[in-house]
Amino acid sequence: MPPLRLYTKIAYGIGQLGEGFKTGSFETFLFFYYNQVLGLSGTLAGLATAIALVFDAVIDPMIGSFSDAHKGRWGRRHPFMYAAAIPFGICFYYLFVPPQGLSETGLFVWLTVMAIAVRSTMAAYLVPHNALGAELTADYHERTAIVGYRTVFGVLGISTTTVLGFFYFLRETPEFPAGQLNPGAYPGYALFFGCASVVVVLVSALGTHARIKTLVEPLHEHGRFSLARLAAELRDALASSSFRSLFVGVLVFFVMRGIQEELGLHVSTHFWELTTQEIGIVAVIGVAGIVFGVPFWTLASRRLDKKPTFLWGTFVFAVFAMLPLLLKLVGFWPAKEQTALYLGLLAACRFLAAFGGGAGLVAAGSMMADLVDEHELDTGRRQEGIFFGAIAFSGKASSGLGHLVAGVAIDLIGFPENAVPGEVAPGVVHHLGILYGPGIFFLGMLAFMFLRRYSLTRERVAEIQKLLADRRGAAS
Repeated sequence: MPPLRLYTKIAYGIGQLGEGFKTGSFETFLFFYYNQVLGLSGTLAGLATAIALVFDAVIDPMIGSFSDAHKGRWGRRHPFMYAAAIPFGICFYYLFVPPQGLSETGLFVWLTVMAIAVRSTMAAYLVPHNALGAELTADYHERTAIVGYRTVFGVLGISTTTVLGFFYFLRETPEFPAGQLNPGAYPGYALFFGCASVVVVLVSALGTHARIKTLVEPLHEHGRFSLARLAAELRDALASSSFRSLFVGVLVFFVMRGIQEELGLHVSTHFWELTTQEIGIVAVIGVAGIVFGVPFWTLASRRLDKKPTFLWGTFVFAVFAMLPLLLKLVGFWPAKEQTALYLGLLAACRFLAAFGGGAGLVAAGSMMADLVDEHELDTGRRQEGIFFGAIAFSGKASSGLGHLVAGVAIDLIGFPENAVPGEVAPGVVHHLGILYGPGIFFLGMLAFMFLRRYSLTRERVAEIQKLLADRRGAAS
């Protein structure tokens, strides 16, 4: 396999911008928009996003299996990447532009259907795109670098939605001092990022197209697709103890992330009582933490190896994600009037949490590529798609559960719809802080315990790749 050019790495990474636009919009704005702007109850909004996530999670392994078995002159991955671009952009726009005059039930149905459509069309692109990343090189450390490019562009996508969202589309106006409560701002936001997503997906597919002829051709014939074949492929993947540990660890981790995604803007608006501009500043500093963290942990993994890198990063993330909320809950946080200290400490903790989170983002994808090699040695089948589809299933299904838990929880604590910042009962805000801080830390540490069971090392992967090379040489 010829070495990767920088151009190819950048073109591949650019494709993650589209996923970043989607993720940033879903994590930061979608739940808040339907709950606080359109008046959909927290339980129904959480249920809708959870249904969409579970649906998305179920189809991810199916897309991966289809992609693994596809044959054609454009390879196994690119046909899916090209086909998904325009449908995704259209669905993304209409998700944020529901028809006027819908009842609460109508809003719930619209959110559910359109969120499923957005997630499904992105999955049709993203699962083959991630699988392609595992095929581009067999080098142990370059795999981590490729995931690093993908991660940085994904983070840039998320940060772009945050910066343009808070500072341009949802900026403060005399009529709406909290710009995120302005219903008229969201259609323009949706149109811009829907179109931008189409462009970056097509650029990435075209930019990596020339690499198709260099990719390893699988020796195994997959046969006709069926649910029985899919179930057998998933069962074989889960036979690996290392994959099981990564699968369950990601599952628990994303329950935590699902709660954070749904309640992040609630906490910023009502627990911390930040202005729209302050929310944007803290969010951008958090993005900077990931941007600095990704290259740091990429280099650290060369010395520490991938598993220790993932574990250290998860621990740092969990500690600094919880610390500011815990300190404020027990009365050891500066007063709101001390603006510089109040906001500065919060931003510093957000930076460090995001910095630690960067470790998992680069290590997990690279670990998946190594697991594909182990699976091929054990079964004779090379199935990047099924592995990335399965891990996406774990992440999305559990994140959907987290979304549902968050939606039900804010109803249980009596959090009102269309709440005015500063006017929510202190007891309710206190309970919101407990849910978002110490509760999430517990889940982070549970994920840490499962991830400790992963056992592949660089020495074992080198041994596996030598055996695979000998097998392919004999077959040819």
